[in-house]
Parts: sequence; structure tokens; C-alpha cells
Amino acid sequence: MNIFIYPSNSLILYDLVERFGHKPLAVMQEIRKKVTTAGIDSPPLNITPEDPKHGLKYAAVEVPAGVRGRMSLFDQLIGDAEAAILVEDAPIGFGCMGCQRTSELIGFLIRAKRVPILELNYPTSDDEARNFVYQISEFLNKLQGGET
Repeated sequence: MNIFIYPSNSLILYDLVERFGHKPLAVMQEIRKKVTTAGIDSPPLNITPEDPKHGLKYAAVEVPAGVRGRMSLFDQLIGDAEAAILVEDAPIGFGCMGCQRTSELIGFLIRAKRVPILELNYPTSDDEARNFVYQISEFLNKLQGGET
């Protein structure tokens, strides 16, 4: 099952999703395509003429370019999502996307898809961290019909 992860560069979530036999959907893989595809100029000009159109699908021209740019990367991931894990109140180092409006828009779009969603607060203690991982494992097991 395709599991959307947000904040998207959280390696712990990516690894957990893979360990439970699901396909993690994170912006890292979309960025990798942009910087390794032949024919696309090197950063920061690593976009195609189609990319801004994907961002405009979600945000008007008046919206800051950063929001549209991020949304162009998330377009395919949101479309492919069959479930999602969303972490709230995470510190910048956990998976900052640099824009609260983008985060709110992504949360809205994932909820609107009506896919199974696990929403967690970022753990701030060892006990909370254990519970965080436990809740993720329970969620992923249920998605594949496994026993918990």
C-alpha cells in the first residue's frame, strides 16, 4: 500500500513504512528525480515547464512561489496516497518543509481523499517515542490486515 508521509523527509517514518512492507511516499524521491534526471538543468533550475502547472492545480498565482513549488512536488504523492501518516508539532530538524501554509494545504488534501490517516504528535520523551513507534506499527499492521 502507498503510504504518504508528512513531514516528508522524516527518515524514521520512511524506514518504518518500508519495514512493514508498504511503499513510502515522500518528497525525497520526487526531489531525487529532479536532480538526477538527464536533461533537467542543475539546481536551482531543476524544473520542467510542466512543474509550475502542477503547483497551480493547488494554489493560485498570487500564492507565494514556494507554496506552488512544494505542491508541484507533492502532486504525484498525494494522488498516489492510499493511506497517510502525519506528524504534528515536529521540530525543524525532523522534517521541516519551510511553510506552514503548505503544511496546512497538504493536511487538508490528504484528509479530503478520505484515506486511512494516522495523526500523531511528535514525541518529546522516551515513553512518548516508544508509543509513537507502537502506534505506527499498529496502523501499518491494520492496513495490511495483519494481527496486532
